[in-house]
Amino acid sequence: MSKMSLFLIILMQFNMALAIPPSSPRSIQAINAVSPALKRALKKQQLHFGSPIYIRIFKEESLLEIWIKQTDHFKLFKTYPICDFSGQLGPKEKMGDNQAPEGFYFVKPTQLNPYSRFHLSFNLGYPNRYDRALNRTGSALMVHGNCVSIGCYAMTDQFIEEIYALADAALRQGQPFFRVHIFPFKMTRANLQQHQKSKWKAFWLNLKQGYDWFYQHHQNPPNVEVKNKQYVFSR
Repeated sequence: MSKMSLFLIILMQFNMALAIPPSSPRSIQAINAVSPALKRALKKQQLHFGSPIYIRIFKEESLLEIWIKQTDHFKLFKTYPICDFSGQLGPKEKMGDNQAPEGFYFVKPTQLNPYSRFHLSFNLGYPNRYDRALNRTGSALMVHGNCVSIGCYAMTDQFIEEIYALADAALRQGQPFFRVHIFPFKMTRANLQQHQKSKWKAFWLNLKQGYDWFYQHHQNPPNVEVKNKQYVFSR
């Protein structure tokens, strides 16, 4: 490897590290507290602290799943109960509707907030391209601690510390962003049948395409684009 190539790699890693918000005393304390147990639990499943992560959220079941990259696919590491979310089933449409979003989001390093007034948090990136295509409004939609929600997904402080530690470690190890896919419920035929009269049926069928893609491609989340006000999925 040439000196110039080595310099560029070091520079890229340095710039990536700078993109992650500086740790706060609170986040450092939280990560140091939960990391040993997380590392032991990961090792039992042949997973590694700092490997890429993927998150799925299910509203109706009030569950948040953390998946960890294992060689060429993602493996479910842990499922956390969501302490609170506001609104009903269905997407967020406008500022002030108190709805928690549904759809396909991704979190870059700059979206972590170690200084959050809700203990620790990360911004989901709402509105995404799909939301903007439909003129949806709103901002600062988070996954955070403190178990209180106005349009966000709130966890207990204990659980957000674990989730935040895994996210922080993955981003610091080079994952450029992690995906957060949010569904109204587990997208089974039975659940869709139960909600077939909902006005959101067409939207949910589009979400199901991404949900199914994950399993059809050996537990690897899809690349998500937006065309003609629809989500489309690819490798």
